[in-house]
Amino acid sequence: MSLLSQEAVEFIGYVAPRHASEIHPATGPAIDRGYLRLLAQAHEWGGFDRVLVAFHSTTPDSVLLAAQIAADTQRLGLMIAHRPGFTAPTVAARQFATLDQLSGGRVAIHVITGGDGRELAQDGDHLTKDERYARTREFLDIVRQSWSSTAPFDYAGTYYTVDRGFSEVKPVDGIPVYFGGASAAALEVAGRHADTYALWGETQAQVRELIGRVQEMAARHGRRPRFSLSVRPILAATEEAAWARAEEILARTRAVRAAKGLGPAATPQNEGSRRLLAAAATGSRLDKRLFTAIAAETGAQGNSTALVGTPEQVADALLDYHDLGVRTFLIRGFDPLEDAIQYGRDLLPAFKTALAHRGPRVEAA
Repeated sequence: MSLLSQEAVEFIGYVAPRHASEIHPATGPAIDRGYLRLLAQAHEWGGFDRVLVAFHSTTPDSVLLAAQIAADTQRLGLMIAHRPGFTAPTVAARQFATLDQLSGGRVAIHVITGGDGRELAQDGDHLTKDERYARTREFLDIVRQSWSSTAPFDYAGTYYTVDRGFSEVKPVDGIPVYFGGASAAALEVAGRHADTYALWGETQAQVRELIGRVQEMAARHGRRPRFSLSVRPILAATEEAAWARAEEILARTRAVRAAKGLGPAATPQNEGSRRLLAAAATGSRLDKRLFTAIAAETGAQGNSTALVGTPEQVADALLDYHDLGVRTFLIRGFDPLEDAIQYGRDLLPAFKTALAHRGPRVEAA
């Protein structure tokens, strides 16, 4: 799976090693191999292009999980979340290139620098946010050289110094780099290195503004990144039933948090979460069908806004983001397996049909 064209549409799902979400407290062992296999295969059967394999400071290793997913599927692409700073960039480059070769060219990486210093401290990282992004820039400089260089290279930076670095194993046809982060320091790295820049499910106005900023930063490096939107579709046969389900998910989220003894969510340290909370502060239902109440309830801890409606209505809402320049949609549900099956059966076909049958749209100035 090589780098996508500017206009190709891509759907990415989410595969975790056990059944868990905001409404399903994690229980049992950290890795349920049967569930991992079933969830991965459900995405492949449903027509997803890739799946995200997440990284957190306390969870199973994303690279090894991705290798198992590759073994359990035939064509499904992998978007492996990776946090720079804990594996030497030359080693990480060889790991990803090796898995890309073994999987037949199915690897992409999602570089997450980390927006919460409290979580990073669990892995022994105490750099400031700006320092972490500076380190990420150097990390990606070296990783890209490892993938492309035909001869040993040197690199002298603040965080990494490499003497005659070289990788015998190269990617099959390039490894796409997805990148997230909305702070000024993050956008500087995104402009230099992101093949696809990842946004959370913000309002259309927020997405339009942030895409413009990223495009401006990327133009300084002669680059044109693609754009991804992460959102949690909540579907039902009727709009009324979909909104009822959304309210039920919100109530269950509150109940789970209460059962865990969790009070009001802490103020987030990362800019992306603050942007989601800023949207939520203006209302729980925005644009056509953007539901922000779950983000408000959880402190916008990650991908937590939803698009609510019938498959056709949510497809139409995704098309609005497509009009803004989004070409990758990262979608996952609150009932992970059941929702993945429903997305593949109903939402992906509805979106593709709507896109194929409508005429070109021009965004108003």
